[in-house]
Amino acid sequence: MNVLTGYIVKEVLKGSFIALVLLLTLFNLFTFTDELKSLGKGSYGLQEIFKYLALTSPRVLYELVPSSALLGSLFVLGAMGNNRELIAMRASGISVLGIVKSAMLAGAILAVFAVAVGEFFAPTAERNARILKMSALNRDFIAQSRYGLWLREGSKFINVREIKDNGNLSEIYIYDLDDRNFLHTATTASKALFQQDKQWLLKNIEQSSISTEQVETEQIESRQWKSSIDPKLLNVVVVKPENLSLYDLALYIDFLKDNKQKSETFELAFWGRVVNPFVIFVMLLVATPFVIGVRRGVSTGSRMMIGIIIGMSFNIIDKITGHVSLIYHLNPAFMSVLPSAVVFSLALYAVRKVR
Repeated sequence: MNVLTGYIVKEVLKGSFIALVLLLTLFNLFTFTDELKSLGKGSYGLQEIFKYLALTSPRVLYELVPSSALLGSLFVLGAMGNNRELIAMRASGISVLGIVKSAMLAGAILAVFAVAVGEFFAPTAERNARILKMSALNRDFIAQSRYGLWLREGSKFINVREIKDNGNLSEIYIYDLDDRNFLHTATTASKALFQQDKQWLLKNIEQSSISTEQVETEQIESRQWKSSIDPKLLNVVVVKPENLSLYDLALYIDFLKDNKQKSETFELAFWGRVVNPFVIFVMLLVATPFVIGVRRGVSTGSRMMIGIIIGMSFNIIDKITGHVSLIYHLNPAFMSVLPSAVVFSLALYAVRKVR
C-alpha cells in the first residue's frame, strides 16, 4: 500500500466513523424519546432506559454502517475534490480506478467491523435489551429463548412458541403446579386470541390432569382463559428476524420448516444479512462518481443531501423488494441481492463515464 492509498483509506474510515457516531446518536435520541412513554411503568425508570439504549446500540450501529460509509466517503472525498487533492493525486499517476480501489479497501475494513458487531455482539445485546425491558415492565417475565417465551403467573408456567404481530399467540403450553410444586395440570392450545382486558380465547385445547395414580386427557374446542399477559408487553419480545445472527437464523429456519411453519420472512432476513456487508462496497462505489464527476465547489451540505437521498431511496427500494418477495413467494436469495446488484451496476456505469 503506497502513501496516497493509505491516506485515502484513513480519511474514508475517519469520515465513515464520524458519520456513524452522529447517526447512532441521532437514532438513540429518537429511541430515548419513544422509551420515555413507558417511563414509570413497573420498574422501568431512567436507569433502565439508558441500559436499554446501550444494549440496542450494537444492532443499530450494524444497520447504520452502509449509510455511514456513503455519507463519510461523500464528505471526505468531496473535501479532497474541493481542495484539489484528487487532482494532484491523479496528476501523480493515480487513476479513478485507483481511487475506487482505495475506497474499496476502506470498505473491506468497515465490512469486517460490521460483521463482527452484527454477528457476535448485536444479537446477544438485543436479546438482553428485550429481557431487561420485559422484566421491568412485567415482573412475571422469566426468559426468552429461540423456541419461545416463558412467563410465570402465580403457580402457572406459560410457554408461548409464537407471538403474532397483532398480539395473538400460537402454540401455548400452560403448566400448573400444586402446593408442593408438583405438576398438576398440563394444557396445550394451538391459538390464543386476545378478547379484552385479561381475557383470552384458547382454541384447540388438549388438557391433561396429572395425579400420582393416573393421567386424564381431554380435548376441548375452545375455552376462555383469564391471564394478566398483556399483548403490548408481548410485542416487546417478538422474535424479529433482523435481530438474529446468521447462525441463529439458520437454526430458526430449520425449526420452522420442521414444524411446518412459514419461514419466508426469516429466509429473506438470512439472505439480507449475507448481502449486508456487500452493501457497504456498493455505497462507497456510489459515492465515487458524485465526487469525481461533480464540479468542484459543491458545498458539503449539497453532498450530504445527495448521500441522504441515495441512502433513503436504496433503503425504501430494498424494503419494497422484500415485501414483494413475501407477497408473491419469490426466491428470497435473488430478491435480497437484486437491489444491491442493480445499484452496483449503475454505479459501475457512472464510474466508467467519469474515467
